[in-house]
Amino acid sequence: MAQRVRLPAELVPSLPAPARAVLRATFRAYGLATAGFRPLPSFLILGAQKAGTTALYAYLRWHPQVGNILAYLVAMGTGYVMHSQWSFRGHGSERTHATKVRFVIVSIISYALNSFWVWLLYSYLAWGRAAPIVPMLFVTPAVTFTLNRHWVFR
Repeated sequence: MAQRVRLPAELVPSLPAPARAVLRATFRAYGLATAGFRPLPSFLILGAQKAGTTALYAYLRWHPQVGNILAYLVAMGTGYVMHSQWSFRGHGSERTHATKVRFVIVSIISYALNSFWVWLLYSYLAWGRAAPIVPMLFVTPAVTFTLNRHWVFR
């Protein structure tokens, strides 16, 4: 009888079933532990449009509140569609009218928070035109991400 020729893939030993189960459980636990952070990069990429618009108007020597208003309008125009289809896709339940209302509320909170930074750092403390950009890049996105993740797109 002829000897069977083993293919290279067959030469690689397979893991025992208990080891495979442990690895599978480890990967699943890692996936569950990091699931909450996966939308964050796309959320930040989409949010950069707002910060960029605000920075543009700050450097054009207009009052930063003008940039804040323009950035708010741009973010409202694209934010819901992009976040529901990309950042938070597959997270939470079906998108309803209530989801859109909650998104508008969070967007208004974001606008108010950015307006507060402009008032506090530019108008009240007179730290310069670019001063409000720092909390707009770090504080406001953290607040809006948390609200979007746990309230809007739940």
